Amino acid sequence: MGKGCITATKYFLFLFNLLFFIFGALIMGFGLWILLDNQSFIAVLQDSSKALKVGSYILIGVGSFSMLMGFVGCLGAIYEVRCLLGLYFTCLLLILIAQVAAAVLIYFQRNLLRTETSNIVTKLLENYNGQNKTAEQAWDYIQRNMRCCGWTGPEDWMRNPVIVNSSQMLYPCSCRNTSVPGDNGTNSGFCEAQSDNWPNYDTGCMISVESWLFTNYGVILGICLGVAVIELLGMILSMGLCKSVHQEDYTKVPKY
Repeated sequence: MGKGCITATKYFLFLFNLLFFIFGALIMGFGLWILLDNQSFIAVLQDSSKALKVGSYILIGVGSFSMLMGFVGCLGAIYEVRCLLGLYFTCLLLILIAQVAAAVLIYFQRNLLRTETSNIVTKLLENYNGQNKTAEQAWDYIQRNMRCCGWTGPEDWMRNPVIVNSSQMLYPCSCRNTSVPGDNGTNSGFCEAQSDNWPNYDTGCMISVESWLFTNYGVILGICLGVAVIELLGMILSMGLCKSVHQEDYTKVPKY
């Protein structure tokens, strides 16, 4: 490979590693968002789903490792260090295999994930007591902004012991249909209905939440796909540059 080709390969590899570093930062940011967010459906799942917390830590770890590998790849490309290029290629291969395995696992476990989500929300509605816990606040936020009530419908709230055992006609305040005239009350906890018919939204939150989750899954899968493409290109370029550096070093060895 000519010197011009080696130079071009080196700077292309540097560019791909810079992109790899940025994508790694995005994956780590997504993991941090899952871990720290307290105003979306993720907060509802966090209290009951250990898998989600583990998944967020995995995303943070993968993102951090990807950023580190991008940095190592940049050093190996600029200074043409063969051991760094070899280490970079090996780690990229392992990351790519792990990503493919994770994608296959998520695909085949999607029905289990849907069932677990439904069980978590059902348990939350049954144990809801209006004490402003993080998960309860998040669910109130979802019902208000998505204009829905319950998981499959308002009847899900009829399993809540506070509503069932109360002598008053209580309903969740965040379910209140704001288009219905009357006092809007508070945004959380329970409100007292003036009749047997709750002034609530009639549709459940399942469809809206699943649509929201699907949108965010699409974002993270798109990022992972972009990272996978960059990984493949980085592996090809690092292999070519490592081979070229080896040949260049071989030609510099004095022959007797």
